[in-house]
Amino acid sequence: QVQLVESGGGSVQAGGSLGLSCAASRFTYAYMGWFRQAPGKEREGVAVISSVRDRIYADFVKGRFTIFRDNAKNTLYLQMNSLQPEDTAMYYCAAGRVMSLRQGDFDNWGQGIQVTVSS
Repeated sequence: QVQLVESGGGSVQAGGSLGLSCAASRFTYAYMGWFRQAPGKEREGVAVISSVRDRIYADFVKGRFTIFRDNAKNTLYLQMNSLQPEDTAMYYCAAGRVMSLRQGDFDNWGQGIQVTVSS
């Protein structure tokens, strides 16, 4: 098991930016990702990065969000720009063994952190 702790969420107006961090107890999983869940909706994949920094993004964040990792610090990041109200959700950090945006492919999860975007 890997402990994952998210930080950096908060509230921002539409068009603004926020950065999320996820501190891992160790980086033993090759794939680290960000997922989100809005009220009344299913959890969905946002972005995933491999240990060699290959990346995949959900279509709805391409060009706006960037995922990156610092292996020396065991920390995962998500830089979110041009935020919109529809980006409002609980954001989760996850670790898994597959390059995938499917939550079922990830078996270690953080507690989540709220991001709220107002219009």
